[in-house]
Amino acid sequence: MSEVEWRGRTVPVKIDKVRIFLLGLADNEAAIVQAESEETKERLFESMLSECRDAIQVVREELKPDQKQRDYILEGEPGKVSNLQYLHSYLTYIKLSTAIKRNENMAKGLQRALLQQQPEDDSKRSPRPQDLIRLYDIILQNLVELLQLPGLEEDKAFQKEIGLKTLVFKAYRCFFIAQSYVLVKKWSEALVLYDRVLKYANEVNSDAGAFKNSLKDLPDVQELITQVRSEKCSLQAAAILDANDAHQTETSSSQVKDNKPLVERFETFCLDPSLVTKQANLVHFPPGFQPIPCKPLFFDLALNHVAFPPLEDKLEQKTKSGLTGYIKGIFGFRS
Repeated sequence: MSEVEWRGRTVPVKIDKVRIFLLGLADNEAAIVQAESEETKERLFESMLSECRDAIQVVREELKPDQKQRDYILEGEPGKVSNLQYLHSYLTYIKLSTAIKRNENMAKGLQRALLQQQPEDDSKRSPRPQDLIRLYDIILQNLVELLQLPGLEEDKAFQKEIGLKTLVFKAYRCFFIAQSYVLVKKWSEALVLYDRVLKYANEVNSDAGAFKNSLKDLPDVQELITQVRSEKCSLQAAAILDANDAHQTETSSSQVKDNKPLVERFETFCLDPSLVTKQANLVHFPPGFQPIPCKPLFFDLALNHVAFPPLEDKLEQKTKSGLTGYIKGIFGFRS
């Protein structure tokens, strides 16, 4: 192999290590497709990425700083990079595309594990939606790096294709974020995220057009739309049931916590089975102490300071009256 064609441009390949890597590229991709176990696929992906990094490193060493400044923009062709820089972009594209395929394959394995998830085992960590979110974050970062490759800034078709792929993976990332909110019973947030998934998926369907061949290896967006609609129905039903359960739990917990007797909750209706048992809580028994009016203490203290009126004149008059006065008093004769 002395040259390679990519995106309508042919560049020579003069570096032996790069030539060997490109010659074995098709065989490596075929081996990955034919691999039966996930462990084998992962090993082949890592081997291919390692070889690609070595080839990129060799090309990078050829791109010396002074040569890079001189050849980055060809004379008379602004925006077009040199052959060596374009070859570097091509190898970087292969590396990023392979990393995306590897992470996508790992995401599919985690999705199957989530669907077949068994009861939690303490000895083995079970997969969670957060693991898938992390993988899709890495994929989206790789797509951003693809858009920044030198020499492809003016390739509108390439930019559009990467934009559609970004929407596909954004939709799946948003879907699993919604799933993580469902697990913690945040129904409103999950419903909003499901609507955003449908928005991304509909944009892909409307703009795919001539890029269907490029998107055929990506996850099926139509299948995602069907799954989201099903999940939305399940979410709404779960939200209603959870609201009823929360109300019943709140009522029962408040009754147990307050432990009020019947005499104090006549205005609150509730079915209390304990009222028909021998331990019915009707009133407080024995009743609590209540304060009652009593002789004030300060009257006893003030009695020592009370001055009574003099009664000597009355006592003397009573003494002088004697027996005659006593007889008059009996018969009612008073002066």
